[in-house]
Amino acid sequence: MKKIPLSRVFLSEEVREAALRAVNSGSYILAKECEAFETELANYTGTKHAVLCSSWTAGAYLLHHAMGLKPGDEVLVPSHTAFPSIEPMIHFGAKPVFIDIDETYCLDVDLIEASITPRTVGILPVHLYGHPANLDRVFEIARKHDLWVVEDCAQAHGAEFNGKRVGSMGVAGAFSFYPSKNLTVRGDGGCITTNDSALADDLRMLRNHGRKSKYVHEVVGYNFRFNEIQAAIGRVELRNIDKLNEHRRRVAARYNERLAGAVGLPPEKAWARPVYHMYVIRTEQRDALANHLQSKGIGTGIHYPVANHQQPAITRMYSDLPRLPQTEAAVKEILSLPIYGELPLEDVDYVCDSILDFFGKR
Repeated sequence: MKKIPLSRVFLSEEVREAALRAVNSGSYILAKECEAFETELANYTGTKHAVLCSSWTAGAYLLHHAMGLKPGDEVLVPSHTAFPSIEPMIHFGAKPVFIDIDETYCLDVDLIEASITPRTVGILPVHLYGHPANLDRVFEIARKHDLWVVEDCAQAHGAEFNGKRVGSMGVAGAFSFYPSKNLTVRGDGGCITTNDSALADDLRMLRNHGRKSKYVHEVVGYNFRFNEIQAAIGRVELRNIDKLNEHRRRVAARYNERLAGAVGLPPEKAWARPVYHMYVIRTEQRDALANHLQSKGIGTGIHYPVANHQQPAITRMYSDLPRLPQTEAAVKEILSLPIYGELPLEDVDYVCDSILDFFGKR
């Protein structure tokens, strides 16, 4: 029986050689590989700066610290996202104000203004599954109400909104290099991109114990540093990201062609160039279909089965949580199908055949 995983990391001889080069260098933390990776990430994203850190969560935490987030502040964020999107703000005593989603699974921009209060300080749009949120409307509202915008790009390396790379348009963009992501470093890792040089300087200090020189600490910081081995790997991955993303788009196109009429398909807006971190379908028979695919050796996932406004950690913390009908319906029906940068199209056809068999449409 075929075995098709939900995702698989890109690995080449060049990746192995890069890791060995860093091992043999004798420098392991924030040295030449990290400096080069930051420069290359900034150039790729179209920003002045990229600041490496130990994870997306750590980077967002540093960002909230540097931007002065404080107890009582409110940040508008979709509930349908990975839980780490909201963890850092909660640690600072800020409150996530949950917004429902539209058909792209990103925050519904038509619902943003109704959730703004005098305590609202910012918006965290999430480019979920690799499809950009509708940033034009987000920025229009942010300017009107004097709010900052930080882009959650954890799942969207290389995605574009109206021809611009995500992570280049807000005050900052936060990226993840977790192994399942389009761009990985073979472990935890992340970066913050920004055009604000003062903010970048603050982030670099904060990630490294608040110091500008080895023994002089300007502020009380953290140890959220990045390492040379993963930076060397990331540099190779970055050189291959566009090729791998293009193949993801070919995989998505094949799924769209084969599965039309059988399940709900992910939309692609005219202003978006998504990179399909996940290919997510919808069906009321989600669980039965997942079991059927598992019996055929096909890996699937649910991203995410519990919305954040319904998570136990959140319901114990807040009593005024909203009803979000689109989010609550989606989490019962979504199913992530196998997709990665080197998935053979014959395997895509096998997945499609198995789905069509389940629905009696083949």
